[in-house]
Amino acid sequence: MRKIMLVTGGSRGIGAATCLLAARRGYDVAVNYTREAQAAGEVAAAVRAAGGRAIAIRADVGVEHDVVEMFRTVDRELGPLDCLVNNAGIVDVRARVSETSAARMERMFRINVIGSFICAREAVRRMSTREGPARGVGFGRGGNIVNISSGAARLGGAGQYVDYAASKGAIDTFTVGLAREVAGEGIRVNAVRPGITDTEIHARSGEVGRAQASAHLIPLQRPGRPEEIAEAILWICSDAASYTTASTIDCTGGR
Repeated sequence: MRKIMLVTGGSRGIGAATCLLAARRGYDVAVNYTREAQAAGEVAAAVRAAGGRAIAIRADVGVEHDVVEMFRTVDRELGPLDCLVNNAGIVDVRARVSETSAARMERMFRINVIGSFICAREAVRRMSTREGPARGVGFGRGGNIVNISSGAARLGGAGQYVDYAASKGAIDTFTVGLAREVAGEGIRVNAVRPGITDTEIHARSGEVGRAQASAHLIPLQRPGRPEEIAEAILWICSDAASYTTASTIDCTGGR
């Protein structure tokens, strides 16, 4: 029987690569997106072409109502969730802390941190062998939550995006805390910490060629590929990682 995975921010970059690899590994996939309906539809179509069921769901992870409805849609159209990949996140243009507005910081933490918390809450309510699906109806069968952090959490993002780095530092702490909280309920919680990866996120922050231009900073002398990050995510979700929880895998090319 195919397992079911929900990938937030699944229409592009690491999220899209994760959806496609998951399909090849035997998952049915819910592809979350906020704006890029066409891209999300294309990812869902590729999942179906690989033999899996797929749905594309529009939801802003920074809006609680959207998240709750997204999980209800997964329940209704795919079935009991096995894996949540908290991938949705944003960065902003390069700025020093002294130049950063409260509105920018609030948006960063609402999407990158609070969104991951709310999604994880809904996943736990369904997966937990203690609380049961959607809290109170039968019992859950366990599952996996993978949070996407960033190498910036360790490096700090000085002179560029300290707010983004801080939001990912919060994800690192959240991963450990939640993992220990639900370890006895059949749920493993881990994180993957990508380094500089060749995705569209750099263009969205106004630095189109940043990934390649930063190659000299990386011991492996190149940026990562989304597919390489996806491999780490799928390993964590697999039975091969059955004794791994509260852990973070660095995929940073040695940086």
